[in-house]
Amino acid sequence: MRILGRVYLSIILLAGIAAAGTVFSAPLPGGEKAKAPATDAAVKKITATPAEKLNVHKDFKAELLYSVPKDKEGSWVNMCVDPKGRLIVSDQYGPLYRITPPPLGGKPEATKVEKIDAPIGEAHGLLWAFDSLYVVVNHGEHYESGLYRVRSSRNDDRLDDVKLLRKIPGSGEHGPHAVLLAPDGKSLYVVVGDGTKIMDYSSTRVPHAWGEDHLLPRMADGNGFMKGVLGPGGSIYKVDRDGKDWELISTGYRNEFDAAFNHHGDLFTFDADMEWDMNTPWYRPTRVCLAASGSEFGWRNGAGKWPPYYPDSLPAILDIGPGSPTGMVFGYGAKFPTKYQEALFMCDWSYGKLYAVHLTPEYSAYKGQAEDFLNGSPLPLTDVVINPNDGAMYFTVGGRRTQSGLYRLTYVGKEPTAPAPEDKRCEEFRTLRRELEAFHGHKDPKAVAVAWPYLNHVDRYIRSAARVAIEHQDPATWKDRALTEQDAPSAIQALLALVRVSSTDPFHRTPKTPPVDKVLKAKILDALAHIGWQSLTDSQRLDLLRVYAVLFVRMEKPDEATRKRTIALFDRYYPNRNRYLNADLCQLLVYLEAPGTATKTLKLLADAPTQEEQMEYAKSLRMLKTGWTLEQRKEYFSWYLKAAHFKGGSSFNNFIKHMKEDAIKTLSKDEKVALKPILEAKPDAKAQVAQAKVRPFVKKWTLDALVPVVEQGLSKRDFDRGRTLFGAANCFACHRFDNEGGSAGPDLTGVSGRFSVRDFLESIIDPSKEISDQYAAMTIATTDGKFVTGRIVNLNGDTLYVMPNMLDPDGQVAISRKKVESMDRSKISMMPVGLLDTFKSDEILDLVAYVMSRGDRSHKMFQ
Repeated sequence: MRILGRVYLSIILLAGIAAAGTVFSAPLPGGEKAKAPATDAAVKKITATPAEKLNVHKDFKAELLYSVPKDKEGSWVNMCVDPKGRLIVSDQYGPLYRITPPPLGGKPEATKVEKIDAPIGEAHGLLWAFDSLYVVVNHGEHYESGLYRVRSSRNDDRLDDVKLLRKIPGSGEHGPHAVLLAPDGKSLYVVVGDGTKIMDYSSTRVPHAWGEDHLLPRMADGNGFMKGVLGPGGSIYKVDRDGKDWELISTGYRNEFDAAFNHHGDLFTFDADMEWDMNTPWYRPTRVCLAASGSEFGWRNGAGKWPPYYPDSLPAILDIGPGSPTGMVFGYGAKFPTKYQEALFMCDWSYGKLYAVHLTPEYSAYKGQAEDFLNGSPLPLTDVVINPNDGAMYFTVGGRRTQSGLYRLTYVGKEPTAPAPEDKRCEEFRTLRRELEAFHGHKDPKAVAVAWPYLNHVDRYIRSAARVAIEHQDPATWKDRALTEQDAPSAIQALLALVRVSSTDPFHRTPKTPPVDKVLKAKILDALAHIGWQSLTDSQRLDLLRVYAVLFVRMEKPDEATRKRTIALFDRYYPNRNRYLNADLCQLLVYLEAPGTATKTLKLLADAPTQEEQMEYAKSLRMLKTGWTLEQRKEYFSWYLKAAHFKGGSSFNNFIKHMKEDAIKTLSKDEKVALKPILEAKPDAKAQVAQAKVRPFVKKWTLDALVPVVEQGLSKRDFDRGRTLFGAANCFACHRFDNEGGSAGPDLTGVSGRFSVRDFLESIIDPSKEISDQYAAMTIATTDGKFVTGRIVNLNGDTLYVMPNMLDPDGQVAISRKKVESMDRSKISMMPVGLLDTFKSDEILDLVAYVMSRGDRSHKMFQ
C-alpha cells in the first residue's frame, strides 16, 4: 500500500509532447551550465539504460556493449569508424578513445576501450579519411576550436601527430560540429552552428548578399540569448583535405549538428529548433533540410526567423517537431532490409529517439516521412554510424556529463538484406538542378541565358538554383532583362535577385558601402507595380510582398508618392482569406502607416483562432504610430491582459512584454495619460485563455455512430469554420498544423496521408486504445515516495528534467536520477477523451475536412 502515501506532482491534461533544453542547440533551463557529476558514495551507481529497456523496431536486436565510467572516461558525443572496423569516440569535455567491439554474437564484456595518446579531444566531429583522423574541436577547456588532422608519426597504429589545419571562430554547443567525406571522396564538408562566425572563405556558392531583411524592427530573443548575433547563422563548408580552401555551400541554420549524403550526392542535415520560441508564430520545429548548393534557410535571432515560404530561402523537406538533433547517417552498408538501408537515421538527444526518415523523390528534391525506429527513457542519443566491417549500427548516448553508453543494433529477421537497386525516379529534375548549380560561385557568360527560363519552374529548388546562378553574375548583364520581364512569376524572382545584389541590408553596411541607386530603385518599383495581383497564385503573391519588403529594407523608405501608390496597390486586398497573406500584408501596411490598418487588423486579432496568429498581428501593430482612435488603443492594449495567460517556451512571456513596451513607445503623452489604467492593469489570475472557451455538451459520440456520418458528408464543407473549430477544440494549443499552432503534440498536417477517416476519429474518441511509443508519457517513482508523470525533455549530469504539462512548455520538474526508483510507460494517453462531445455533426464534418485537406482551401471537399 506504499503507493497510496506517494505524492503526485503532476497530472497530464493533453496529448503530445513538448521540448525544453536541447543538448547541442540551447542552454539549459535558467542558463545553467553542465555540472560535474556528484560523488556521493551513498547513492546508487548510475549506468546506461539497459538494452532490454529500449523500444526497438521489430526483428532488430539492441545490445549495450559498454556503460562508460563517467568519472574516468567522461560523456561521449561523437564517433567514427576506422579502416579496421574499430570505433573512435570523443568525450565532450575530454580525450578520444578507440573501441574494438566484440564480433557479432560475442559478449559485450569483450568490448575493448583504449585511450588515444594524441593530445586532442573535445570533438564534435570525427572522420577517418585520407589515412588520417580528422577532428573538429569545439573548445571546452583544453583545446582550441578548429579542424585538426591526426596521424601516426611512425605508422604503427598509434595516433600521436596532431596538426591544426584551420581555427574556427566559435565554441560551445552552437559552435563547430561535424566533418564528413564528400561523395567524390576528394574533399571534406564541415558543419558549424549559429554561434560560429562566418569564416574567411576562398569562394562561396551562397551569394554574399545576406541580411536580416526585416521590414519592421525585429525583437531579439526574449531572454537575450545570442541577442547581438546577426544572420546568416549556421553554415556548411566544403574543404580540401589539407584544410586550406574553404567554400561556403549552405547557410541559414540554427544549429545543425551533423549532415549526411545520399547516393545521389545530395546533402541533408537535421536542424535544431529554438525551444524557447515554442507557441510563437516564429517558432520553427526541428527539421530535415536538403542543403542544396547556394541555399539559405533563414535563421535569424529572436522573432526574426524567416517563415518557410520566403522566396529568398528554402523550406525544410520534413518538419519533425520539438527535439535536439545530434548525429545522423544513411543506412548504406548496413545488413538491414532494403527500406532501412535507404533510410536516413537521425538522433534526437532530448527525447531519446532514433528516427528513420524515408525519403521519396519529388521533382529535384524530396519529401520525407519519419518513423520512430528506436527510443528509450532516458536515452540521450549523441551519434550513430554504420560499421561496414560487420554491417551493424552503433550508437552512443551521453553529452552534458550525462551517463554515456555504446550500443549495437543488428537485424535478426528473415527479410533479404542485399543492397538496394539505384532509385532513378526524378533523375531528370536532379540533373537540371545540378546543371544550374554548376553556375554557383563564379561568373559564366552562359549562366543567365541558361538559368533564366527556370525562374518560374514549378519546383522551388530549381527556381532557387536558377536565381542563385543569376545572382552570381554581373547584374549589368541582366538588369534590363529583369526590369522588362513580362512573365510575372519570372519577374518576381528576377527583381528579388536584382534588389539583393544591388543593395545591402542596413545591419551589414560599412563606410565603404555605396549609396542607394535611387534611379534603379524607381525602375524596380515601376516594374513591380506592373505585376498584376489577380493573375498570381497565393504563393506568388507572398513572393511579391517579400520583394517589396526587401526593397524597402535595403533601398531606404519610400518617398510620399511611392508610399501612397504602394498603399493603393495592396490595401484593397487586406484582409485576405489566406492567413499568411494577412500577416505579410499587415506588416507592409503598418510599415507604410496605411490609413485604416488598425481597424482591419484589430478585427483579425479578435477573430484569430490561435495565439500564434494573434501574436503575428499584435507584433506588427506594436509599430503602428498613426490611424488609431483612443478606443482602438484600449482594445489593443487589453489584448495583452489576455495574452498574459498564453503559454509557451522560456522566452515567451518576455516576447509579450517587449511587444507591449514597443507599442507604448508609439503613444503620445496625452495617450499615455488616457490609457494609464489599461496600461497598468494586471491580468486576472482566474481568467481563461481565449482558446479554451467552454462549449455546451452536445452528445457522447461513439466511433460507430460518427464514422458513417463523416465518411458520407465530406463535401461542400466550410474551410474557414473548420480552421476556427480546430482552435475551438484546443487542437492548436498542442498540435502544429500547416505551419501554425503549438508543438506539444505531433504535427497533424500530413495525417491524411497516414490515416483513414476511421483511424483518425478513433485516435480522438479512444486515445488510450493504442499509445505510440513516440508520444507515451513516463511515470517516474522516486525513492522519497513521489510520482512524476510526463516527458523527459532535458538532462544535465544526473538530473532529469520532466515536462508534466504540455500546455506549459517552460514548466519542468527536476529529478535526480540517483533517486529514481522506477520508470514505466504510462498506460493512459496524454490526450483527453470527449474532445468531440461539444460539437454538432456538421461542425465535426468541417473540422475533419480541414484536417484531412492538409490545410488546402482549394481541396475538393470545400468545392
